[in-house]
Amino acid sequence: MMNSQMANTYKQQQILTAPPEQLTLLLYNGALRFLNESIQALEAKDLQKSHEANLRVQAIVREFMATLNMDMEISKNWMALYDYVEDCLIQGNIKKDVQLLQNAKDILEEMRNTWYEAMKIASKNKAAVGDGYGV
Repeated sequence: MMNSQMANTYKQQQILTAPPEQLTLLLYNGALRFLNESIQALEAKDLQKSHEANLRVQAIVREFMATLNMDMEISKNWMALYDYVEDCLIQGNIKKDVQLLQNAKDILEEMRNTWYEAMKIASKNKAAVGDGYGV
């Protein structure tokens, strides 16, 4: 019990102190975790657990969609991907179709990995530029 409380406190602190780019990564990780839960529960015929996990993924995907800056051209491409992922999640949930959920998972994994790589590049560039002193 104590370890569970400590883990929850750590997670809350991580979220409260994380920069926006890290929060996005945490959301991708959460979406993938819930999607794995949904797929595994569906395969085990635990339809309620699958449904609940699926709804959590849908909520995260909708949050991603709501926060896109549609003035940026790339956001239109990401919106199309999120639309497709959301459709796969909804249809997979309705039809109890693991393959549709797997399609959503494959795309979210690619998007998560792309985000992570972009974070690494931005971090390297920030370190190379420094804080402007002595450069």
